[in-house]
Amino acid sequence: MGTRRATLNHRQAVALMVLVTLLWSIAGVVTRQLDSARSFEVTFWRSFFTALSLLILLPVWQGRQVFRRMPWRSTSLWLSGLCWSVMFTAFMVALTLTSVANVLVIMAAGPLLTALLARLVVAHRLPLRTWGAIAVAGLGIGYMYGNPLAIDSDRTMAGTLVALCVPLAGAVQWTLVQRSRAQGETLDLVPSVLLGAVLSALTALPLSLPFAATPSDVGWLALLGLVQLAIPCTLSVICARVLKAPEVALLALLEVIFGIALAWLGANEIPGRDVLVGGGLVIGALIFNELLGWRRQHD
Repeated sequence: MGTRRATLNHRQAVALMVLVTLLWSIAGVVTRQLDSARSFEVTFWRSFFTALSLLILLPVWQGRQVFRRMPWRSTSLWLSGLCWSVMFTAFMVALTLTSVANVLVIMAAGPLLTALLARLVVAHRLPLRTWGAIAVAGLGIGYMYGNPLAIDSDRTMAGTLVALCVPLAGAVQWTLVQRSRAQGETLDLVPSVLLGAVLSALTALPLSLPFAATPSDVGWLALLGLVQLAIPCTLSVICARVLKAPEVALLALLEVIFGIALAWLGANEIPGRDVLVGGGLVIGALIFNELLGWRRQHD
């Protein structure tokens, strides 16, 4: 069986990417439905079910020889898997420590951190608009946490710092992709997602014992593994073959909006004024940067 490649037109790819962001965004509201599972156990079960789902989905999508074709000796593959592992672990732990809105806004700064890291590591020149966006986003995050009333506990601050690991690992991930392409190597991110899920589950397992999750908890976390990670990560790779990078970056911001809205409606987790104002600055800076870059590409 050969590798299957889905072909989409632009409108279909945009619609599918919107669906992807909606699926990504359910993590917060689903986590709030858990009875007993906490912290690293939440991470373990979600990563375990993500790996299990991809072990089934990958052969169906890319053929039975997919695992033999994976470049197991590639340093880039293992570093990419490590980045995914950090993202999976930090994201779920952060959600158990602070609000969904806090986590998602911090994650939204990922594209700007990526641009900054690319400037430092691979010497990519950043346009003035991106430097401006980084400054505005920094002000937004500073506003969110500069008010002592916005941080109601050390636990919230710990959750914010853990959440920051997600965009940092994502920035390293994208830099790896860029360097592998420059060296003539194509890094397939879906197999590295599988590797990351396995590494995350193995890391979280000893920290999860003894298990406290109820059968209901395991069911919710199985839903996250399949529907919130395995399926949308696979679909996003298909979308990325059709959409330009700025389009993907802009559409991915819908995860923040969907995630906060779902947590508000499904778990009565109302974001505070500081988060709304600071988060608005972060997202506004991203939208301005991506739209201006997209416009200049078409001029």
